[in-house]
Amino acid sequence: MTSQAPAPEAPRVQMLDVFVALLSELDAPIPSHEFYGRICQAVCRLTSMERVALFLYDEALHRVRAVGSWGMDRTLLEAVDATLEESPLARRALSEDRVVEVSEQIEREVPAEYARLLGLTTLTCTPLAAAGRRFGVLFADRGGGHFRLTDAERHAMWTLGKVGALAEAARIATRHQERTRGLADRIDLTREIHEQVIQRLFGVSLALSAGHELSAAERARCALEMQTALADLRTALRRPLALSPRETQTTLRAELERLERRRDGVPLELRWQDSRPLPSHVEPLAQSVLAEALRNAQKHAEPTRVEVSVGSDEGTFQLEVMNDGIRRYREKGTGMGLRLAQFEALQQGGVVEFGPLAGDRWRLRLVVPLEDA
Repeated sequence: MTSQAPAPEAPRVQMLDVFVALLSELDAPIPSHEFYGRICQAVCRLTSMERVALFLYDEALHRVRAVGSWGMDRTLLEAVDATLEESPLARRALSEDRVVEVSEQIEREVPAEYARLLGLTTLTCTPLAAAGRRFGVLFADRGGGHFRLTDAERHAMWTLGKVGALAEAARIATRHQERTRGLADRIDLTREIHEQVIQRLFGVSLALSAGHELSAAERARCALEMQTALADLRTALRRPLALSPRETQTTLRAELERLERRRDGVPLELRWQDSRPLPSHVEPLAQSVLAEALRNAQKHAEPTRVEVSVGSDEGTFQLEVMNDGIRRYREKGTGMGLRLAQFEALQQGGVVEFGPLAGDRWRLRLVVPLEDA
């Protein structure tokens, strides 16, 4: 690890305050861009930086994406879509675990869209890494002008990178705990159905197969058991089957248009059949299913083309994702993520179905009511 000069006591206390504040918001229902924006805000507050953007690395898609910012319009960052290889500055900061500063040929060091949009002359890159895990980087500057960091600022930014990384690790751990609780709930649901519903139906089955005509009292007892079993089943199925998808900082349309603009990767063909905005309860689900469909295709197939259709019909929203990587699906199968997507859709009263189609294609389809259930 790169050695850093000790930080003064006051900044240490301030950074601890930042970390505590971030941890206190892990369970709060705030959008993810606000959580990451807090980290960016702390960099500006504790250093002389005026603009900060936080980029995370998506291992499944092999891409870096902006998730938070401070001092700039975050919608500008939606156009930034790149691989880690397209950002030598970020690779250097992560591999050397230090704050890197550049003032020449910035367009060769970071995604071209980022350098062009912000008009940079000097840029710093801070690794968001801790405990052997590399989550992403913090790009920061002083509003576009030329500058040089002091040793104290460099150390403060490096330490804030550690703080942000630890907060991100805690955020991921919290999500895993939520998933574990969700799995435990589904196990409890299965046990409840088995103990209350299946056992009642089994008793009725034994009575009906006894080989003799049932008396009026026995028939009444069987009818009561059937009614009770159905009531128990309805009660059990009202329980949420999965965690609700998290709110995002974008929309399905913006995300699809961003993917369509990409110059690299698998070509995406987009068809919109309805221009109306999606209801708030459908947006996060649709984005979650889309991301899982694309991630699943990337991990389990080798498609040469992806087709996405979006539309609505008779009060339902429909999202369809097709690709031509069917041969690889047959060899490797699908991932657990698609199974979880089915649970998410079921909680909204919808359905996710997927499988092969004629002509060596694979399709995933989401259908969900537009009215909030």
